[in-house]
Amino acid sequence: MIDAQRIKHLNAQQVNPQGSYVLYWMQASQRVVQNEALSHAIATANSLRKPLVVYFGIAEAFNEANERHYRFLLEGLKDVQEGLLEQGISLWVYGNGVVEGLMQLAENVVALVTDCAYGRLEQSWRREVARRIPCAMVQVEANVIVPVETASLKEEYSAATLRRKIEPMIGYFAQKQEPVHLQQNSLSIQMPFALVDLDDIPGLLASMHLQKKGGDRLLMRGGEKSAQATLSHFIEHGLALYAEKRNDPGESVSSHLSGYLHFGQISPITVYLAIKDEDCSSVPAFLEQLVVRRELACNFVHYNPLYDQYACLPLWAKASLESHASDPRPVLYTLSELEGAHTHDRYWNAAQQELVALGTMHNYMRMYWGKKILEWSADPEEAFQTALYLNNTYQLDGRDPNGYAGVAWCFGKHDRPWTERTVFGNIRYMNDKGLERKFSMQRYLDRIQEAIQI
Repeated sequence: MIDAQRIKHLNAQQVNPQGSYVLYWMQASQRVVQNEALSHAIATANSLRKPLVVYFGIAEAFNEANERHYRFLLEGLKDVQEGLLEQGISLWVYGNGVVEGLMQLAENVVALVTDCAYGRLEQSWRREVARRIPCAMVQVEANVIVPVETASLKEEYSAATLRRKIEPMIGYFAQKQEPVHLQQNSLSIQMPFALVDLDDIPGLLASMHLQKKGGDRLLMRGGEKSAQATLSHFIEHGLALYAEKRNDPGESVSSHLSGYLHFGQISPITVYLAIKDEDCSSVPAFLEQLVVRRELACNFVHYNPLYDQYACLPLWAKASLESHASDPRPVLYTLSELEGAHTHDRYWNAAQQELVALGTMHNYMRMYWGKKILEWSADPEEAFQTALYLNNTYQLDGRDPNGYAGVAWCFGKHDRPWTERTVFGNIRYMNDKGLERKFSMQRYLDRIQEAIQI
């Protein structure tokens, strides 16, 4: 049974007695293991004595997503296809839009189950489908440990305010989801449209005419199998050093799970359960990031409709930044110069090169990177939009609550006022001298150049 607090009814329709199958519209939770939405869909199909079909719709123009984001997504869907096939469940991948494909299935659907996402576009899809589908539609929250509206009924000011609320709930919600077996398979159901061929991902990508931004490779392959392997590698090789070394750009002890979490290719509950009982002093520091910080970001995007705009910042931050908007900047760079890593700052350039070439950036450097964009832009609003564009375009986990919250943090979100200074006002300041005092930055430069050249 899925906890009722994860389930939301999206319309007032009833089960369609004329339908021939239950449909799980998979979008945010692209996995088979520990997927509460899939488990609920199987249970629903079993209770109605119907087969289950899983649908995924591809939107070619999804915000700033480009070819390497889609490659990662499609690699993940191939894993999903194989996992569902073992359970007798068909995966129908439609390549010409999300809602468009769903509407071709509408009259045959007994009941519709979907997963939960927090972004504006994803929510608009769900509202439109809920309005148009002639059957009951429910949403199951499967990509957070504690359901967002259960954790808090409002936007939280900081990690501290959410932490007090969410920590007592984690143990209750972080439960392993035992497999639910489908009683009637759907492998013989006739497909109503031509399906995307997941056996030819290069050909599929070529046919989609996607933007090619950044390097032609990523450090990681998409999918549940790679996600689980990445988690296992982190536990074995990175976790012990995480608390002490995670902020050191010269070290590489991060989990590298953010892209998998973004695409829903691994559940945060799977990660939590694998980490929590490890005999290691780094466990609390890692779980703080996995649960409190990540779910603070989901809280932010869910409750703040301006999450991708400068206006989302707290009043004190905007007032402080605007009072210094006319301060002389030490240097101004164009978007093209920033995108190409053509600045005077070799540390910033290395971070931008890492982002463009590899689709990732060391978390501490991402903070520094955002602060420098603020310092080198004509005004804070331009800086905000530049940082968000670069993050969403090149970061594998771009267009994610973590990304939106991370960019906003560089401008004061979820932070507190600091000592006032030129350009920054009361926004927390970072500079290259601080990096050099804390870390061996040459080791960082060497590490990035080596990774880029491999």
